[in-house]
Amino acid sequence: MGLSDQAFEVMCPDCGAMLKVDPVTRSVIAHKSAPKKKMFEDFGEAAKALREADARRDSIFQQSVDAQKNKDDVMAKKFAEAVKKAKETPLTDRPLRDFDLD
Repeated sequence: MGLSDQAFEVMCPDCGAMLKVDPVTRSVIAHKSAPKKKMFEDFGEAAKALREADARRDSIFQQSVDAQKNKDDVMAKKFAEAVKKAKETPLTDRPLRDFDLD
């Protein structure tokens, strides 16, 4: 077993976890989670973050409602245009049916 065959540890730059990697199989063989950090210093900050999350969620919901209303209008206009085009286009070439070939 050479030096390159020994497992090595790498710290995840995103979450800070320690990963032990086997160079032969190129897979993670051990994982040690990063220490948990406090999310907020006090209840005021936590309450503010919750209010911001509520406002963001309400905004996203309202955008989806508006998009759905607009979608119905767009679909109705597309349908009306297709009907208009179908009425203007003459039916000169009818598709062949099985009994037309007899």
